[in-house]
Amino acid sequence: MSVVDVAAAVLLRPDGAFLLGRRPPGGFYAGFWEFPGGKVEVGETPRAALVRELQEELGIAVERAHPWITREFVYPHAQVRLHFFRVTAWGGEVRDLQHDALAWQLPGAASVAPMLPANAPVLAALTLPDFYAITQAGKIGIDRQMQALLAALAAGLRLVQLREPELAGAQRSALAYAATELCHSFGARILCNGDPQLALDAGADGVHFSAAQLASLAARPDLPLVAASCHNAQELALAARLGLDFAVLGPVRETASHPGRPGLGWDNFSRLLAGTPLPVYALGGLGRDDLDDAWAAGAHGVAAIRSAWN
Repeated sequence: MSVVDVAAAVLLRPDGAFLLGRRPPGGFYAGFWEFPGGKVEVGETPRAALVRELQEELGIAVERAHPWITREFVYPHAQVRLHFFRVTAWGGEVRDLQHDALAWQLPGAASVAPMLPANAPVLAALTLPDFYAITQAGKIGIDRQMQALLAALAAGLRLVQLREPELAGAQRSALAYAATELCHSFGARILCNGDPQLALDAGADGVHFSAAQLASLAARPDLPLVAASCHNAQELALAARLGLDFAVLGPVRETASHPGRPGLGWDNFSRLLAGTPLPVYALGGLGRDDLDDAWAAGAHGVAAIRSAWN
């Protein structure tokens, strides 16, 4: 079965809501909800197809669209390769020109059904925020880290990794329990680095593996969120095969912890992400000010240690 390339749009409003359309009667999966978009024609790039399809389906002119994830799915009638873009700016008013109905939905709270089967991982990825903060209590002290975590959560932080290789077992465990309780009080999610058992014991949301740990995994642990650090295309492919929820790729720039070690740069970062089905955070000398560059390169967002707590 040949693969059909499709451009799919995640239209995002400032409040985080995204647009779904219901397939009209008479075709495959009539009545199912989908992301707007359509087939990439011969000679078209996925982005060009996206621009054309959104004009035809919704009557809008795309002004700002970032490549995001690429997922393949086998339907009874076709095997499709879905090139998802996050569309954050457009001209004109969204109109229903081809679907049976349109609905704006919030991440994690979609109320329309049924959904196209290929959409489940995409809907899950949309619940991930664009910033991923990594703790450093071993360097700045536990009390100072907890104070910084509280301030960041109050300011909107919603995804945290408890890293802490410098802390002894008892200290790390106590911090995991305290940080998990604090994160959950704000509706934020937290992952423990490299220790699924600690994540389970502390009630954390998941685990984040190093690249070395990723290479030794035989299967995905049974936790709500599982992520890994990656440095090359092979590691990204392994994370995808294991069904991880997201990855972190870097370093994009030279970092203070690895002086003299050159970063990937945005061009290489973007090339590595081409075709990746997972949301990927950019890491390495970055902060929130780098989000636009990260999105343009295909990243889901930015992960950071030092700049996360400024």
